[in-house]
Order: sequence, then structure tokens, then C-alpha cells
Amino acid sequence: MSARRVRTSRAGKTATRPLLAAGSTAVLALTLLGCSGSTGAGSGDGPGDGPGEASGAPESAGPAPTIDLNVRRGASGVPVDTRVTASARNGELKAVEITSPAGDLAGALEGTRFTAADLLEPGTTYRVRAVALGAEGERTVLRSRFSTADLTLDQQTYASVAPLDGETVGVGMPVAVTFDRPVTDRAAFEQHLEVTSTPAQRGSWHWLSDSEVHWRPKAYWQPGTRVQVDLGINGVAAGNGIYGQESRSLSFRVGEAHIYRVDGRSHQMKVFANGELLRTIPVTLGKAGFTTRSGTKVIMGKDETRRMSSETVGIAAGSADAYDIDDVRWAMRLTTSGEFIHAAPWSVGSQGRDNVSHGCTGLSTEDAGWLYELSRRGDVVEYTGTDRQMTVDNGYGDWNVDFAQYRRGSALR
Repeated sequence: MSARRVRTSRAGKTATRPLLAAGSTAVLALTLLGCSGSTGAGSGDGPGDGPGEASGAPESAGPAPTIDLNVRRGASGVPVDTRVTASARNGELKAVEITSPAGDLAGALEGTRFTAADLLEPGTTYRVRAVALGAEGERTVLRSRFSTADLTLDQQTYASVAPLDGETVGVGMPVAVTFDRPVTDRAAFEQHLEVTSTPAQRGSWHWLSDSEVHWRPKAYWQPGTRVQVDLGINGVAAGNGIYGQESRSLSFRVGEAHIYRVDGRSHQMKVFANGELLRTIPVTLGKAGFTTRSGTKVIMGKDETRRMSSETVGIAAGSADAYDIDDVRWAMRLTTSGEFIHAAPWSVGSQGRDNVSHGCTGLSTEDAGWLYELSRRGDVVEYTGTDRQMTVDNGYGDWNVDFAQYRRGSALR
């Protein structure tokens, strides 16, 4: 079953985001045990005076079981990072049902103990019904309810993820997660972030800031790898009174190994696919004062046509180096600082001979179109021959440190 989460937005209006469906592996359905409609003393829905009030009372005399819930009956303002548990004494739990307007709360039931599979939704009232049986069939039913603390959107952080679900990417693609509110308790969040792959490949998370964390394998992905990403952050405390807003799950596939090697001294790009050299392309890179960075870059995105203005990279309009071109063809972004591979018909005479650009990699329109069709997000472009170096935090710069140093960026190192 799915539901929608309703929150008070930053502007005081109602905002919604989708709620993931409860996990199917947990025990939710209440098994009917016998025909009695009686629930026994102490099993109503009224608030109690303390933790003991959350225990269900036996329906019959004798050593009947007792059920304990870790949330007091009638409690309000329960923190959303509470994981509900129930346990039975002098018997076994046979069924636990937890319902709310935001959806049922799944869980795992094993003998005398139930543990909820997820944390709680804010501003929600939960109803609990649990059944336990004693050794000789004595039956106890617990009924309880409680409500959680309400949260505004400013008190919740939402995770955006690249790549997209179902996307096919290149062998250099990291898993890039960005948060719309800062995560200061990085270790708590990282414990709930998981990347698995087939075939399995060792990797690590690396925090670039409180708002961004990446995961990369030790070496480039193996072509054909299938990757599963699970962010179980719903209700997890992010620090400073902020909580994870929604868990996310997605999968993607790794395509062919496209690796492009660019030499700033020879002004050539060699294009390899699965180790085979497909084409050598003359290029021009950044001139003095606008040197193209050496190091490993990863294609971040593609645009058939893109407007490029020098003002976006700090070059003032009207200056000698200013430019504003409406229709740059076959543009592929390599850094957040503004480096692209793109068609540059105005510099064909310099391609293969001199570096005359403002930092981008310029190709003929024909070569740029061919490369654009071949490429996908996550393909690798390795630059050498310049005296300016890439950094790990400039786009998908994850490959510009060795794996030992990359791992030191994990909050769980």
C-alpha cells in the first residue's frame, strides 16, 4: 500500500512528497486466534500514566502472557526516529498490527519480539494491536495508540540521487547524493546508505560537504554491472533537529567502458571503447590564464545545444575575453566550474595545434557530434599535459584521489 506524506511547507502551505510502500517481508496482518471478542482489562485506547500502561492484560486466569510496548500508550510528540518494538513475557507474540493515516508500519515478528522495519512519520497517530499466546493457549490482546511530533519541511532533509533509476551510465559514474538540508550527523546517516552491485565491487562513501556525499568503487565499474542504491533515511536524525524525510531506492546499469584520453601537449584526444581505439581527434584546450585542468573527469550531463556566457565563469561582459554564444552544439559538462567538451567551429584552425579556448575542450562540429552520440553520463575523460590539477569536489571528481584517501572521506572510516 502506498500513501502520500503531507507537510507544512516553508511558506505555510501544504506540501506533499510520495511515501515509499511498506516492506513486504515484515509481518503486518493480524492472525485471528479464537472467537472471543474480549480484549481483557487494560487493553482500551485511553492514555495511561506510565510505561506500564502499555502492557496488555490476560483474558483468562493463570500464567497468561504480558505484552510490552516501548512507546507509552497515549504518548504525544513521539520523536520520528523511534523504532517501535513489542515483546511478550510468559508467551509468544502471534501478531502485531500498527496502522496510521500515513500507512501501515511493517515489521519483523520473531517469537517473543516484534521490531518495526521503518521509523515513524511526523504528525501522525498510530494505532497498535498485538496478540500473544501462553504455553497453554492463554491469550492476551494489547491495544494502544500514540502520536508523533510534527515537522515542517525545514526540519526534514530530502535526498536527490544521481544516476536516475533505470539509467545506463559510464564506468566512472559515482553515486551522488545531495541533501536540501545539511546533515551534520554524517555517521548516523551513512549507516543507512547502501550500495550493492552484481558483480560485487568494493567501494566507499565520501562526504564532500554536509549537503553532498558520493560513493565510488575502488576501480572503474566493470562494464555490465548492475547497481542497487538504498537510502534508508526516513526518520533518521540528521543533527540540529533535522530528520530524513523519505527513504529512496533505485537501480542502474553500467554500459561499455568509454575512456577518452586528452593530451594538452599534443592537442589530441584518443577515444577508447572497451580498450579499443576508435578515433583520434584534434582538440584545443584552455589558453594561458584559462588552463584546462589535468586529471580524471566524468561526463556529468549532455546538451545538444547550449548557451554559453563568459559571465557564468566570472568573465565580465565587455572585457577582452568576454563571450556569449546562444547555440553551442554537442556540449557535455565535465566540471561544476564550467569545463565542457563541445563543438567549436570557430577554432578548427587551432585544433590539434594550439590551446586557444577559455578552458573547454573544443572539437570540430563533425567530431563533436560523433563523440556526443557515443557518450553517456559517467564516461571518463582523462587529461594530461597541463599544469593545473583537478580536485575531488569539482563535479564528479571522485577519481582524482587514490582509494585509500577517498575512504578517509567516509564518516564510518
